[in-house]
Amino acid sequence: MLSAGLKFTIPLTLSSFVLGLTLGFVIALLRLYGPGFLKPVVRFYVWLIRGTPLLVQLFLIFYALPSAGITIDAFPAAVIGFTVNIGAYTSEVIRATLLAVPKSQWEAAHAISMTWAQSLRRIILPQAARIAVPPLSNTFISLVKDTSLASVITVPEMFLSAQQIAAVTYEPLILYSEAAVIYLFFSSVLSHLQNKLEQKLAGTTPKGAVNDNALQP
Repeated sequence: MLSAGLKFTIPLTLSSFVLGLTLGFVIALLRLYGPGFLKPVVRFYVWLIRGTPLLVQLFLIFYALPSAGITIDAFPAAVIGFTVNIGAYTSEVIRATLLAVPKSQWEAAHAISMTWAQSLRRIILPQAARIAVPPLSNTFISLVKDTSLASVITVPEMFLSAQQIAAVTYEPLILYSEAAVIYLFFSSVLSHLQNKLEQKLAGTTPKGAVNDNALQP
């Protein structure tokens, strides 16, 4: 099970989260600042993904698409499924954190002749990133546990390994309990790192922040 966790569970988690976070960032920017004709499209995507179970999405990608002539191997199908799912949820987190940055920060950036892209990169994103750390960390921890769903599309990750061993040894209680302990260990380590990161960020000022008082006459 540990071998399966190192070979499949961890790579699946990391790749899906990085790709999903990238997708979520793009979706959030499109919803806030994109052209009008695209906003309904991305809103529909978020509504559809958040309104349907992840398990159903995995089944559609791995088992239903072959009937349309599209066949995807198990691991890539899992990455696609988790990426699309994470992208919808992280887009809402990122959108909310961008909106949480005061409008005066945009005004301050424009007052010193920054372009929209420079304002976003140097002023807004550093502040929004600090706000986004707790919810995005929780999403990442949840993803670690959700990767167990990849077992239903035959990805040989940790939980499927536990099932296969239990089928041979006839000791499901021991094997599934052991799998639960391993997931708990991963989640506990990540939660500890999250707390450390939040404590560090709580004592710092975002690098790109502009002091509103500095703009006062």
